[in-house]
Amino acid sequence: MSDRLFVFDTTLRDGEQVPGCQLNTIEKIEVARALEVLGVDVIEAGFPISSPGDFNSVREISKAVTWPTICALTRAVEKDIEVAADALLYAKKKRIHTGIGVSYYHIHHKLKSTPDEIIERAVAAVKYARKFVEDVEFYAEDAGRADNEYLARVIEAVIKAGATTVNIPDTTGYCLPTEYGAKIKYLCDNVRGIENAIIATHCHNDLGMATANTMAGVINGARQVEVTINGIGERAGNTSLEEVAMILRCHKGLGVDTNINTQKITEVSRMVSNLMNMPVQPNKAIVGRNAFAHSSGIHQDGVLKYRENYEIIDPKEIGLDESSIVLTARSGRAALKHRLELLGFMLDGEELDKIYDEFLKLADKKKDIRDEDLLILAGDTTGTGRGKIRIKRLQVLAGTLLPTAAVVLDINGTEFTASATGNGPVDAAVTAIKSVVGKQVLIREFLIQAMTKGSNDVGRVHIQIQHLESNHLVHGFAAHTDVVRAAVEAFVDGLNKLMNLEEK
Repeated sequence: MSDRLFVFDTTLRDGEQVPGCQLNTIEKIEVARALEVLGVDVIEAGFPISSPGDFNSVREISKAVTWPTICALTRAVEKDIEVAADALLYAKKKRIHTGIGVSYYHIHHKLKSTPDEIIERAVAAVKYARKFVEDVEFYAEDAGRADNEYLARVIEAVIKAGATTVNIPDTTGYCLPTEYGAKIKYLCDNVRGIENAIIATHCHNDLGMATANTMAGVINGARQVEVTINGIGERAGNTSLEEVAMILRCHKGLGVDTNINTQKITEVSRMVSNLMNMPVQPNKAIVGRNAFAHSSGIHQDGVLKYRENYEIIDPKEIGLDESSIVLTARSGRAALKHRLELLGFMLDGEELDKIYDEFLKLADKKKDIRDEDLLILAGDTTGTGRGKIRIKRLQVLAGTLLPTAAVVLDINGTEFTASATGNGPVDAAVTAIKSVVGKQVLIREFLIQAMTKGSNDVGRVHIQIQHLESNHLVHGFAAHTDVVRAAVEAFVDGLNKLMNLEEK
């Protein structure tokens, strides 16, 4: 049985300190509810004394969230603690997070104090917080650069005063993993009463070692990790929640695991990225768009043969449907064949060799090989001129009238006429075509892209269609200055590919 590691998420506090990433109360509630579904144990909802908005957010999140502990940050100041307690009034489970700097730099240059006075202030803050809540966490700010013997004195004193969790932040991201792990072990071995509190890690990424330091802390006895979604946070960011969760899933031999529902990771990552208008870097571990993308021919061939050749995580574990095979000049035949099959082309032998040669020439000229490019290489651009189903005539009425479409289809040389209404002209046309073809299909994706500029631009349409009986997925493409026509032709292109698949 694995040891339980508690996940303390500070996306809404430390993460929101990123310039330009501030959220309003409604947005914070949305994130907090997502964190609850994700399985986070503690949500640090804000710093109530800092502004009326932060106070209100902590209070409203306390009302909106049920089972996670709601935590409010304070300084070691009585007024801070009083305001935090007021903000947490409606929390089902509440925690006050108070603390003070403990490094030489903070004691002497920031606080203009002495080591003994700092201990007195720390103890007083914890005792005062305990008057309002039973769950008090103490942070020893800049513990990463603090003397271990002095740090142990501080931690021992605050535990005796009633702290239930002791946070050992590497505030400046300075520590090496060996140093940080040794610091946690020193506290475990030298602090009397340490068994009465949970040791927490809170690591920053200034030198790119936040996750490594956090894991070193866990390996050496810490049982709470303070993290953020996508690793956002002050300066270079914080330890990434998704990285810690998946490290522990991959390394089960550590005997430690979280309560995180990893299949929600991608969804929550994208939500936070969108709400905070902070894109995730493409090569970001776990949630970057390239984290499961393969462009090397050797890698692509290996993944297609057996996923674990090049992937230690199944994409489905984090809520992704599948890996991405990205076609470049380095891609091999296996990747090209795989992509063409997804588009409805079953090619082997000389046909595949011929297209592969042309593909390499094109890939040397273009950075981004799109499905439309492959369709042209395969000799089938829209499906309207080839295939069993062809559009002979299309007429639509839209505007203020009820959208209506009439189509004439040629199916294997026989004409069929149908009309229908819909939510818009495309929906009406698709409904009419479905009534003729008689296939139970669902449009999973619908994308229109401009190819040049201007109102007379060519619109390129990509549709992904799922056949509900066979569960086949195919892609349809078309391009035209009339985007309604392009959308209908793309739908027909997909239907033709479905029919080709059914015949094979």
